[in-house]
Amino acid sequence: MLVYRRDDKPGIPWPGLVDLPGGGREGSESPVQCALRELHEEFGLNIPEQRIVWARPFPSLHPPGRIGWMLALPLTAAEVAAIVFGDEGRDPQLLEIGAFLAAPDGVAPLQDRVRQLMESAHLHAVLKYHTGKTSLFP
Repeated sequence: MLVYRRDDKPGIPWPGLVDLPGGGREGSESPVQCALRELHEEFGLNIPEQRIVWARPFPSLHPPGRIGWMLALPLTAAEVAAIVFGDEGRDPQLLEIGAFLAAPDGVAPLQDRVRQLMESAHLHAVLKYHTGKTSLFP
């Protein structure tokens, strides 16, 4: 799993903790467009949407009351080595899933979600979830 350490500054959720890539949707972008934009903005990665192997909606962590998404795609070690941070975060690394789940300084709600994902029978299938407000793919 690609993880990074959040900035340790006041006013942000989970300062200094080990986190997964992500962020909020802008405008009318789909969850896939959002995830790929965030990967580019935060890590300098340009990944095609065809690499997404799994997606699932969850209640949003920030802000609450909305729908958030967790998506999964494979990355190579070369892609991780080529990461260039934007203006947030530090220390990117690939962790085994078990190491992320056991990390005492991981973002606990995301660790819980990864546990749920690991228990899912559909781990390797993209969930085509659509609502009246948004679709996974544009």
